[in-house]
Amino acid sequence: MRRVDHAAPGGAEAPEGPARPASPLVARLSVVVLTHERREELLRTLGKLVAEHEAGAIVVVDNGSRDGTEAAVAAHFPAVQWVRLARNLGAAGRNHGVQRAATPYVAFCDDDTWWAPGALAHAVALLDAYPRLAVVTARVLVGATQGEDVACRYMGACGRPDPGTLPGLEVAGFLAGACVMRRSAFLVAGGYEPRLLIGGEETLLALDLLAAGWRLAYVPALVVHHYPSPRRDSGRRRHLLLRNALWCAWLRRPPGAAWRETWRRLAEARGQTRRAWSVVALCGLPWVLRHRRVLPRHVETALRLLDPERERA
Repeated sequence: MRRVDHAAPGGAEAPEGPARPASPLVARLSVVVLTHERREELLRTLGKLVAEHEAGAIVVVDNGSRDGTEAAVAAHFPAVQWVRLARNLGAAGRNHGVQRAATPYVAFCDDDTWWAPGALAHAVALLDAYPRLAVVTARVLVGATQGEDVACRYMGACGRPDPGTLPGLEVAGFLAGACVMRRSAFLVAGGYEPRLLIGGEETLLALDLLAAGWRLAYVPALVVHHYPSPRRDSGRRRHLLLRNALWCAWLRRPPGAAWRETWRRLAEARGQTRRAWSVVALCGLPWVLRHRRVLPRHVETALRLLDPERERA
């Protein structure tokens, strides 16, 4: 397993492990897997990814795990590249994985998700065929019942077909742990904002990609399997979703749209959550105002068409 330790810059890398069988995608696609203290889930996911032999590098970004994850991966998957961060950066840990990748496309998954057979090759073919497409998002099937993720149902209902210029459905967002992205677009847009940690972190990046002229597509023919980890902190995730939604609205939306998003999110939140995280969001207001950059009008028009929920009062 090759390791890059960001806690100790300049440290030596471990020797390369045994090579995996050659793949037609080896020069086209890398997979970045984000993990934090989920050793068993990560080993399962890596087993699924390695068995397919579809990608070139598999890069695991470890957000400061202390549960023996690194040693277990080294023992079972020596060819996997390892990026260890000194602390938990949340979604922004993916930025380090993308920097490590050396392919034009990067697939993302979390330690409790994996791509179905054939999905990655299909995604690469789509990105090759549509040069203004920055992101393709897969349909996520959850748990043993394989029920469709609620976000995918929403994208399927609100996405708009644009035959000839886009595959699947045009959307205004994507799922961070179930997408394949054009690496150059990700890097120019700046990747994930570290302050957002995790929970709705895709929103800001999606808006910045749209503002730069890129397009996003939801392609239900691509499938990702998600077996949610029992170690998920659902309560904290709900809190961060609210805070990040408020921050993203005021970072990029014009005043009217930002207020509508604010009232909608606060109306949906429960009392204690609403009070606590409204205060937290307000504490971040100076940073938000310093980095506020209102979206171009054409992006706002697209949002009204592709994400009507945002416009509800």
